[in-house]
Amino acid sequence: MAHTVTSLKRRARSHRSGNPPTSRSEASASPATGPTRANHMLHTWLEDAHALIAGSLFVALGMTMFAHAGLLTGGVAGVAFLASYTSGLNFGLFFFLFSLPFFVLSWFRLGRAFTFKSFFAVALVSLCTAVAPKVVRFEFINPWLASVLGGFLIGFGLLALLRHHASVGGVNILAQWLQQAKGFSAGKVQMSVDIVVVLAALMVVSPERVAQSVVGAVAIGAILTLNHRPGRYLGV
Repeated sequence: MAHTVTSLKRRARSHRSGNPPTSRSEASASPATGPTRANHMLHTWLEDAHALIAGSLFVALGMTMFAHAGLLTGGVAGVAFLASYTSGLNFGLFFFLFSLPFFVLSWFRLGRAFTFKSFFAVALVSLCTAVAPKVVRFEFINPWLASVLGGFLIGFGLLALLRHHASVGGVNILAQWLQQAKGFSAGKVQMSVDIVVVLAALMVVSPERVAQSVVGAVAIGAILTLNHRPGRYLGV
């Protein structure tokens, strides 16, 4: 009984002083204990698999809308669009090839799990965009609507992947690493690079298409900036 009273007094003093509990039993009694709470928030393999598939499909559908409307996006995907428009070859092939070098950074800086998940997502997006013309057709879609709606789809797809420790490669890998290592917002990094790449496309597409593509890039970045902030989502 005396030990219990002493423990309670020590816990009260620690609470007033702002110091954490000192004993193992006191630590386990705290509802805000870091390891205990984190263990409850870890994703299962089924949750990860669902997010990888759903996020990749969202991204692929958004990319398909962009391609149908003749729009671009930023990062590696934007370069892949430019290569596809100028060569007439499939976007998915360029997207997969241009994403490969970034996996070196992912392997050494973000770990094997992130790299494997991201490689799977990139492969799935590339495959889905390659077969999309055979299963998805848009008779008509206004380019401005495609830029906003497609941007939101891509943004939500990227958000699902990022929250489950994955990405669609390229600049998205760089943005994720900068957020984890330097504290920069992944959304702001992604948006900045996307706008630069889209503006560089003035040499290939019309100014109106570039303006519509910028709107799409802003739509993607807004989803990530508002919903993927360091420390906000405990499941990461």
